Amino acid sequence: MGKQTSTGGWIVAVVVVAAVVGAGAYLARKAMHAGAPPPVVPASSASAAAPPVEPAIRHPIEQAQVAPATASTSALPALDDSDAGVAAALAALGGGDVSALLVPQQIIARLVATVDALPRHDGLAAFTLPARVPKGAFAVDEAGSATLLGERNYARYAPYMRVVDAVDPQALVAWYVHAYPLFQQAYRQLGYPTGYFNDRLVVAIDDLLAAPEPATPLAVVRSKAFYVYVDPALEARSTGQKLLLRVGPANEVKIKAKLRAIRTALTGRTLPAAPTAANAAGG
Repeated sequence: MGKQTSTGGWIVAVVVVAAVVGAGAYLARKAMHAGAPPPVVPASSASAAAPPVEPAIRHPIEQAQVAPATASTSALPALDDSDAGVAAALAALGGGDVSALLVPQQIIARLVATVDALPRHDGLAAFTLPARVPKGAFAVDEAGSATLLGERNYARYAPYMRVVDAVDPQALVAWYVHAYPLFQQAYRQLGYPTGYFNDRLVVAIDDLLAAPEPATPLAVVRSKAFYVYVDPALEARSTGQKLLLRVGPANEVKIKAKLRAIRTALTGRTLPAAPTAANAAGG
């Protein structure tokens, strides 16, 4: 689930900032692909080889619902020169807390790498994150023989929740649509030469929306330098869902409401209403 000092606090800011829309992973994968020789195709089979099939785009960025008045027409910088402009835009969209939380280098590359990793199950490294980890150590409550996530840990996410509250989904999606060529370029450089980042973003949002909403505090257990969920069904969930569960039930509900609004603006389709009853912890 994460180190005791926690690498998961960025999730609150990222699911709002990056979900509309890694340094280390990005550079490593870019270097790996740049240095790899092209595959050798035997002459006898070259003519018979089928051309690569472009994956179908499920959510073209052109379908996003953006009001003309909010759409920007300013020229985009090169990806490598985009940090200052992106940081300023995100600060304007998310309020003053964003500047203190954001890692100001390779912002779009970090956002793209994080979004790509959220639906997976192999975790995240702190040095690829686009936002700083929360202050203080990962906090748990002792209740008899059980170790629980509780209010002391949820409180560590207050600065990130202020970003959640401040962001206007329509304005954020309008900025993302304008900046989309930079996100697409970073996604291809991450190792997906024919991939479409907006499709991956919708996958990540849908995965986060499918996270359970436990009605009682979650039990965790120390495993070496990490805390993991006692319930194996929770521990088997995706990286994004396990991190989202850390922020607490009330914060999770707020984040999901914002994500639903963002997804609607991105796709032009409204999801069915969320269930009113809390999901089972491992459901």
